[in-house]
Amino acid sequence: MTELEPRGSGIERHTSRHDGFVASPGQRPQVADAIDRHIARHFGPVSSVLHEFASHLVGVHIYVVEPTEERPYRTLVTSGMSERPMTVPEGISPYAELMLCLPADWPLTDRALRDERMSWPISLLKQVARLPHEYGTWIGEWHSVPNGDPAQPYAPGAEFAGVVVTPMLHAAPEAHVVDAGDGTLINLLALVPLHPAEIDLKIRAGTDALIEVLDGGGVSEILDPGRPSLVD
Repeated sequence: MTELEPRGSGIERHTSRHDGFVASPGQRPQVADAIDRHIARHFGPVSSVLHEFASHLVGVHIYVVEPTEERPYRTLVTSGMSERPMTVPEGISPYAELMLCLPADWPLTDRALRDERMSWPISLLKQVARLPHEYGTWIGEWHSVPNGDPAQPYAPGAEFAGVVVTPMLHAAPEAHVVDAGDGTLINLLALVPLHPAEIDLKIRAGTDALIEVLDGGGVSEILDPGRPSLVD
């Protein structure tokens, strides 16, 4: 069972729809190519890809764009969450991919990625990308996902224990949707890790209260690993 906090306050709990491993269907080449082009156009050339193999439900590959003068941080974008449609309300695209940004000096070597203190943002992207397919739900702006019940830190030394899905702040408006060219529109959503007290604020007071706090603290999709909680 997992938890998903919708746009308002409160928690929705979900149970997996699957009993055991379900193989990824693989991505349609046209969609994969569209995501590749979209990343290069709006964020910069891809320097490497963290591939998944023998993936459950969807293959979540993570594209890495190195820092540039215009974007002085590493940009990570998923490709594969959109292999399957999400279960969405009417009028919402059933396809999404995720992104977040890491400090320019965040190590992504093979050795670093074997250390959960360094790899947890990668695990987070994969966890959230698979969640709607595992539980028959959907991920949209201002949904939030605590890391367990009660919420636990993602890794030793990481005080973040949940995440909220947000619009990207450091990207042009046209970067927010990937057009696959065949009528498929894929929403590109940002992940912002949260402290336990910030998660609790959203549950108690709702999304608008959390937005006010994050805006006041200048929080965006660029991860600041040392960011203190904005809620006492």
